[in-house]
Amino acid sequence: MKRPCVYILAGRRNGTLYVEVTSDLHKRMAEHTQGLVPGFTKKHGVKHLVYYEMHDLLTEAIRREKQLKEWQRIWKIRLIETMNLEWQDLFDATSGEIAFGPADLQRETGEQ
Repeated sequence: MKRPCVYILAGRRNGTLYVEVTSDLHKRMAEHTQGLVPGFTKKHGVKHLVYYEMHDLLTEAIRREKQLKEWQRIWKIRLIETMNLEWQDLFDATSGEIAFGPADLQRETGEQ
């Protein structure tokens, strides 16, 4: 999935949040899951993909990342829950697949 993306990681439901931007979400998530990204996420165990949004241009993704980093925590939680009410990890480390929003999550959990 080589496309500019803003994503939010969490250690657990309503836990520590981490907002970042990448040009390759699959690769970046594999790095987070394997503990290859030094710093905050590794130190605090923040590695569950709970929200992401794709952008056409990297400049747009960076602009959105800066906006989200300025948001209050409650606003970020509400944003996450628009896509992922149950705070499921949207990245499957075994297959390397990323769920594509609510429809995929419903299939995975058997909900209708």
